[in-house]
Amino acid sequence: MKRPLAPALAAIALLALSAGDASSRQRHNHDNDFARGALQRGEVLPISRLLTIAAQYLPGDVVEVKLEPRRSGDLYYKIRVLTRSGRIRELVLDARSGQYIGIEE
Repeated sequence: MKRPLAPALAAIALLALSAGDASSRQRHNHDNDFARGALQRGEVLPISRLLTIAAQYLPGDVVEVKLEPRRSGDLYYKIRVLTRSGRIRELVLDARSGQYIGIEE
């Protein structure tokens, strides 16, 4: 009697998803550790200060904040903001100083 292929494929898909989840968790934990260390070393502004600065340049609701390296080795924040007009825009600030770098659509 032939076994259906679907259950085997479903099992493989579940294994792949769980491996991806574990990888995602590890990456998330690394990102948290990286950001915490940068804050403790004074390399980045705290989020509370960052949000105040962001509101001056791009009013609206902050929906996401990312800390990312630049080619120069400096760090910058990418702040996604839901504007009052309903658009998502991305504000880029220097992570150490809060200096305005730009707004991306």
